Amino acid sequence: MMAGQSLSACALWMQDTTLPWLAYEVSHSPVAVGWLAFCRYIPFAALSVSSGAAADRFDNRKMLIVLQVAAALIAATLAALTFADLVELWHLYVFAVLGGVIAVLDWPSRNALTLQLVGPENLSNAIALNASLVNAARVVGPAAAGVVIATAGAGVCFTLNAVAYLPLVATLLVIRPARRVKQARTTAVSAVREGIAYVRGTPEIRLLLILTAVITISGFNFRVMLPVLSSDTLGAGPEVFGVLIGCFGIGSVLGAFVAASQTTASWRAVLAGAGGLSVVTLAIAPLRSVVIVAVLLVGMGAAYTIWTSNTQSVLVLTGPKELRGRLLALYLLAIAGVAPIGSVISGWLAGLGGTELAFGVAGLTGLAMVGYTVLRVRNVRATARREAVVAEVPDAVL
Repeated sequence: MMAGQSLSACALWMQDTTLPWLAYEVSHSPVAVGWLAFCRYIPFAALSVSSGAAADRFDNRKMLIVLQVAAALIAATLAALTFADLVELWHLYVFAVLGGVIAVLDWPSRNALTLQLVGPENLSNAIALNASLVNAARVVGPAAAGVVIATAGAGVCFTLNAVAYLPLVATLLVIRPARRVKQARTTAVSAVREGIAYVRGTPEIRLLLILTAVITISGFNFRVMLPVLSSDTLGAGPEVFGVLIGCFGIGSVLGAFVAASQTTASWRAVLAGAGGLSVVTLAIAPLRSVVIVAVLLVGMGAAYTIWTSNTQSVLVLTGPKELRGRLLALYLLAIAGVAPIGSVISGWLAGLGGTELAFGVAGLTGLAMVGYTVLRVRNVRATARREAVVAEVPDAVL
């Protein structure tokens, strides 16, 4: 399964690299690229929570097979339109929405299936390994996309993505995971409410999701800003654009190795990754050197993967088994569902003051949120310790 997933991830990154570049080439507007990201992520805002309930209730393997076939059909249609020179901006918006719908349904089911295959004792390492494969695709896919766009055209990128889904579908057809935890037959609304109620009653999990959402809205709009940074700020072409995303991917792989070497996920690593991501984002804001930006993007990729992999592990290992799909879906809402808001804001800031303003605001906001989270976690844990001490004191003493 990992081999098929790696191949499809490489091709998907080729497609995700090609779409914003193509949107910018068609429109010459950073705002249009922001709206493309909005379309890509609006399904996450609308469907994230309910997708978790679906992952908890339905057969994950069968759901993934259907979704991979649908994704291949979308990529093939994009390829046909591109080869026929019929692509318009609204086409890209429509397919971004459809791709987002598939992705939001795919993600919690894929992670739930991973847990069935490896078991809870190996979950942290499995998440880190999966992150290393996906982030390695960030190296190969975007770099290849830059070369393919320049030499063969965007249509070839879409074609390769369509074909790359076939090995993953074949793998899913033959694997037989362990039995799922059987869920009570509740309505979708009740299932969603149950997951939200757990988060509201668990302060550290609530803080984890708030931290993720704020950084996503304010800072990590990677796909929106890189085409503008590459083309306008750095004055580069698609080859450099692909290399820059590839540098982020290299850092992501390094970060995945660091995360995999941890014996267990930790809040310390979550905050270190989020803080590092914000610092590097702020450092990139005033730069005009391709080489220095590329080096910093390696650091950004490492920080991003340490942050996200530890966040996922803490979330899944802390929550009850029967709520894992819903907790993952709430995390998906925080890291992708709110992205449409951030995408539009980033595009607007870039149009107003260039990537300098967009990256600067992102870095400062992220650092402020990390500082706030550190203080709140300390307060929550201090309160919990005091309550534990009080609970241990005999009633007679009180």
